[in-house]
Amino acid sequence: MDAQTNGGAEEYSVENVEKALRSQLSARIALFSDGPRMVLTRLCVALASLALHTIPDSWPNAVQDLVQCFPPGPALLELLTVLPEELHTSRLPQYRKSLVRAAISQTGPTSVFPLLLRLLDQAENSQDEAVGTGAALGPKVLRCFSSWLLLDIPLSECEALVMASFRALHQPELFEMASDALVHAISQPDAHRYVNTLLKLVPAVLQLEELLRHAVQNGDMESTHGLCRVILALGQNHARTLLEQTAHWQSFLALVNMVMYCTGIPGHYPVDEMTSSLTLTFWYTLQEDIGSMERERKTMYLQVYRPVYFQLVDVLLYKAQFPTDSEYATWSSDEKENFRIYRVDISDTLMYVCEILGPELLGNWYDKLGRLLTAPTQPTAWQQTEAILYGFQSIAETLDVNHSDVIPGLLGLIPRISVSNVQLADTIMFTIGALAEWLADHPVMLSGVLPLVLQALSNPDLSVSSVSTLKKICRECRPDLAPYAPSIMAVAQDVLIKQIHKSSQCMWLMQALGLMLSPLPIAEILGHLQTLLTPHIQQLESLAEQPQTPANRLAIIHILGLLSNLFTTLNIGPNDTEQDGTGAMPKPPGQGPHPVVVVLQQVFQLVQKLLAKWINDSQVVEAVCTVFIKSVKTLVDDFGPMIPQLSEMLGQMYSTVPQSSALELTRELVHIFAKDPTHDVTVKLLFLHMIAVTLAVFERGPRDHPDIVDSFMQLLLQALKRKVDLFIADNCDFKALFHCGLISLKFPEGPTVKSACGFFTELLPHCATVPAIGQVVHDEGRLLLETILEAIGGQAPRILMDNFADVLFYINKHCFAYLPIWLKETLQRPDFPSAYVTPEQKNTFSQQILRERVSKRKVKDIVKEFTLLCRGLHGTEYAADY
Repeated sequence: MDAQTNGGAEEYSVENVEKALRSQLSARIALFSDGPRMVLTRLCVALASLALHTIPDSWPNAVQDLVQCFPPGPALLELLTVLPEELHTSRLPQYRKSLVRAAISQTGPTSVFPLLLRLLDQAENSQDEAVGTGAALGPKVLRCFSSWLLLDIPLSECEALVMASFRALHQPELFEMASDALVHAISQPDAHRYVNTLLKLVPAVLQLEELLRHAVQNGDMESTHGLCRVILALGQNHARTLLEQTAHWQSFLALVNMVMYCTGIPGHYPVDEMTSSLTLTFWYTLQEDIGSMERERKTMYLQVYRPVYFQLVDVLLYKAQFPTDSEYATWSSDEKENFRIYRVDISDTLMYVCEILGPELLGNWYDKLGRLLTAPTQPTAWQQTEAILYGFQSIAETLDVNHSDVIPGLLGLIPRISVSNVQLADTIMFTIGALAEWLADHPVMLSGVLPLVLQALSNPDLSVSSVSTLKKICRECRPDLAPYAPSIMAVAQDVLIKQIHKSSQCMWLMQALGLMLSPLPIAEILGHLQTLLTPHIQQLESLAEQPQTPANRLAIIHILGLLSNLFTTLNIGPNDTEQDGTGAMPKPPGQGPHPVVVVLQQVFQLVQKLLAKWINDSQVVEAVCTVFIKSVKTLVDDFGPMIPQLSEMLGQMYSTVPQSSALELTRELVHIFAKDPTHDVTVKLLFLHMIAVTLAVFERGPRDHPDIVDSFMQLLLQALKRKVDLFIADNCDFKALFHCGLISLKFPEGPTVKSACGFFTELLPHCATVPAIGQVVHDEGRLLLETILEAIGGQAPRILMDNFADVLFYINKHCFAYLPIWLKETLQRPDFPSAYVTPEQKNTFSQQILRERVSKRKVKDIVKEFTLLCRGLHGTEYAADY
């Protein structure tokens, strides 16, 4: 009885405190109703927060009480505005938030909206007064309405306020808030359920046409933007619903035409207007909705909307046009970049439009381009020609143009275009590149366009477009490029020597040349390579004699990069269909060594000389290793002749100054040649040598070399995957390697830890088959488990827990006889792996892990749960949001 009495007293006391606090806050709000604004807002937030914590239990009628308590003015509107906003951002538990939301939502249509409607009517009636209380409150009323829409109140229950908001658009002081409120109301997720209300909104939106045209004509960008948002809120969000009301198809077509007007707003985006970009998604949405309808309606709507989409194409090409050269020169870099992105969006829209208009669109554009280029009257502005070509470029890679008779005509017209502008020239290049696949099927047309590409290649202003186009042509059309190889090589050599292009474009160019040379006879390839590479090799020889300066370093890295990129694509063989499983094409028998091997053997001594001077420069060493890594990946077995001398150089280089790039190259050699009986002994000796040198790095302290540690773990992982016999040698210390892995697991760098986890997940399955590995795991496995548990306990970032869980899974799977003992020994230590977990929780974790030897996913879930407990985060909102 006493307990009940005390409980009742406590409850009564809490209730009294709540009432007192409510009363005090209400009094202060009344006191500061006229400002300062910041004080009023903070007081309202406090009272709203109190209401959220007491609804629906001790203060079920909170909203009604607040409406009755305060006079209709700024204080009440501020309070009603912050209440839904506070709920939206509150950290209340989800179930509690749902209860409060339901309770508050019910009061909107009954208590709040009538008040807002009355105040909005007062604002509308006060518009002609010099000073009116209603007019002053109008923006606050609309802001409050927008706030309540966060509660997803049914559109039908706020219909009157929505219509009042439409009327408010005609009052400049209410326009911004009214447009925001309308967008929020019409865009609610379940608004499509209220078809009758949506049908009432269509005429209301159509009545905005005069207001929209007036705003556009006056250059009022803000009003134009706001009106367009309202139009799109209805048209884009509810196109499907409105299309289904076939009896109202004409009114929806009128709405679509309003969107078209917004798409074609005069002026250049983003300088003269900022609105047209909003509409582009609408056209995709409308097309998708029409395409997904049943056959009868689809047929009807396609008949209605195909002309609309042809009009849209004209509008989009108009909007994609560049301004005059003088005007474009005044644009800022940001404006130019935004215009570029806008054109990309237009390009995407045109690509979608193709699906509804089909090949007829190509014919339409071809006719227009022909008329522009053959017009006998005044010369055509280059912008119109460029826009049509941009349209072709946008759709060429997605539309099936192989059966179109337009493309030959287009490629015939392109050489007739008078080019005096960089933008036009760029688009011509990209258009040709987009048609590369078509050219592969119609190689006779190459003679008409390839000279244009080669001519553009010499223009630094066309660097990106010309080089990327040549690369596409070389990739798609390489079987047919033999007659053009001399001219392509001549131009490429010239631009490389003159350094016309930036380094990245030079790399693309070398890739293009590798693609082009691949189908040629080996003798021809060697001849072209001799001519192409001799100037660069001579420069490299000169640089090998010069002092170590930043400029010389960049020059060396550039030349080595040219070789790497050339070797990346230089696959000899007839075509891609004959590639083997590794991705390389087989070399025709009896034709001697691969051309890449010939070049590498010729420059090998030069490379050694460079390394001797630059061995301490990681960038130069990496560039050298990259040449060989790219070559190995491309040549695969054909790289074999290089193995002995490369292995010797690599071992010496790594012994002198250990660097991660040398380990990466060794990993590639292990991957390709570990099982090759011709080279397996050489590769194994190199592998054991790299291990010995790296163990010395670990002995000196590896913390300053996370890149080496990462690459070393990846090398060991690759060797375990490829051929575990590589480790079988008297001088291979498995225990030392095991401890290197343990050290690597504790590194702060995520990639290094992931590589170390990968090493252990590959190592543990060999416990039963390789006695040396089994013995080390038996002796040192508890240390591995302890390291894993420390990481799970909080020593490692949570993002890495899946990797540690994988190791734990394999320990359980392959060391199941030892794991129960190891777990008991490690987890019985107080406060290990964390002071947050109890002995009971640790025991539960142990049992869960020991039971799960099949599903990695379940082990990951167990580890994630346990790491939250160890970090004191279990059940927190922070953990849930992670």
